[in-house]
Amino acid sequence: MDLTLDHRTLEEAHETRRYFAKFERIISHLQGVAESVINENTALPAEIPILKEYLEALSGTFTALSYKYLLAGRVSDMLPSLLNIDRQDSGFPIYQELLQMANDAMQADKHLRSLPTMRELKLEMVNHILREQSSPTNLQFAASQRQYYEELANGALFWARNDPRLAWMGNVADNRRLYRLHWAVYDSQQNIPLIYILDLEDSGKRPLAKDERRWPRVQSHLTAQSAASLKLVTIARGFDRDFDDLHPKRLRRFFLGPMYSHTFTQQSGPLRDVLAEVAGKPGEDWALAWTTETLVASGSEFESAGFFSSVERQIYQLDPLSAQSPASQDVAGHSHQQRSLILPQRPYQVLEERNPPGFANIRKYAVSPSGKILSYK
Repeated sequence: MDLTLDHRTLEEAHETRRYFAKFERIISHLQGVAESVINENTALPAEIPILKEYLEALSGTFTALSYKYLLAGRVSDMLPSLLNIDRQDSGFPIYQELLQMANDAMQADKHLRSLPTMRELKLEMVNHILREQSSPTNLQFAASQRQYYEELANGALFWARNDPRLAWMGNVADNRRLYRLHWAVYDSQQNIPLIYILDLEDSGKRPLAKDERRWPRVQSHLTAQSAASLKLVTIARGFDRDFDDLHPKRLRRFFLGPMYSHTFTQQSGPLRDVLAEVAGKPGEDWALAWTTETLVASGSEFESAGFFSSVERQIYQLDPLSAQSPASQDVAGHSHQQRSLILPQRPYQVLEERNPPGFANIRKYAVSPSGKILSYK
């Protein structure tokens, strides 16, 4: 990947602060959108708390990074690295930023022990201003780094990899338990957050939640197969074949992004003109894509596993409208896809006025100046 073409470095402190302020508003709107998307093809009521938990973690990650780069460009001798974002494909920070954040988190306690307390830093800032009659930049930088490491130490953040967790949802039959698993990753190629929710039935002898042999393997398998480039049907079938007594019934993936902004990203097509038209109004030159893919098992069949045994395999319902031909339905990779676009009210109005082709089947969530969210098809 050519960094000069796909990535952008935010070199000025005011530019970095504006970027994080924009994302803070967008993520707060996402919380409201999450409550508005409840339907079979976008999100179920029981999935909303899971989505909101990851959105809160994502907000925490952006808060931490905002402290890390609070004085970007003002203390270049102390802060050689600056924030890099993917301006071409996502609008989010690049994957390496989250890897570095995870590495910093492992050393957060050591840094916090070496830094003065926030109270001490504030007192030193006041003394510096009174004594030197100048801005205490170095002390401000130390305070921003302490705040950064405090955020990392709190731990409730969205990491490059957020390992699977599970919840028992009841029994569907004797010795057949229903679990809901969820996990999330920050995709290294597209530089956007992905959230996965999997409903599966467990016919094993021991409950999956208490099985110290299967559960670590399940976690490892799912996180290894979470790339955005993999189709849902590929992930589900691979899991189905690797675990004979675990039966994936429903798999859902949420793409949170890309984020489009006239100020920070390069976009082509109708959105470029829409965002350019509203660029003069602060806080309104953005749009965020939200895509939900769902794969549902329509039934199951048994296949031979030797002379005297058979294993259950799932049959997945695939969307024929997304396939290139009736003979290649696997091209779809999912049962249903719902594409959505979240944007402020003014860009939504411009988009509707222009009515460009290709946007008719995208659900739009328009955010009014008061923060109210309205849904349009």
